[in-house]
Amino acid sequence: MCADPAAPLAQAAARRHELTRSKAIQALRELDRSGHPVTFASVAAAAGISRSWLYTQPDIRDQIQQLRKTTSPASGAPVPAGQRSTDGSQHARLTAALQRNQALADENARLRRQLARALGDQRTTRTRSDNNPGQ
Repeated sequence: MCADPAAPLAQAAARRHELTRSKAIQALRELDRSGHPVTFASVAAAAGISRSWLYTQPDIRDQIQQLRKTTSPASGAPVPAGQRSTDGSQHARLTAALQRNQALADENARLRRQLARALGDQRTTRTRSDNNPGQ
């Protein structure tokens, strides 16, 4: 029996495909870790591959699109994915801020009542002393 003459070509193509995938994934991770913008062009340039190939890989394409959405260029230096706040941490911070705000509002109301009493006592004392000049 003769071996399939196309088998070595298929194996070489599979190796090249896996090598290209590993380059793309490594470039994607490095760009995100360093805080650089993650775009198809930046990943392709960092990996030394074509942008069109990146678009044909659904998992890599989805990662790039996800990181591109979460990296806001308007805020200055982009934040790596590992350092971005999660929905849970944002919710916890918001809850803590609301509780602190409520505590400050309660303290403010208490101090206003205390001041009103002190001013009322002061006025009462002054009125009594003005009515009794002999004292």
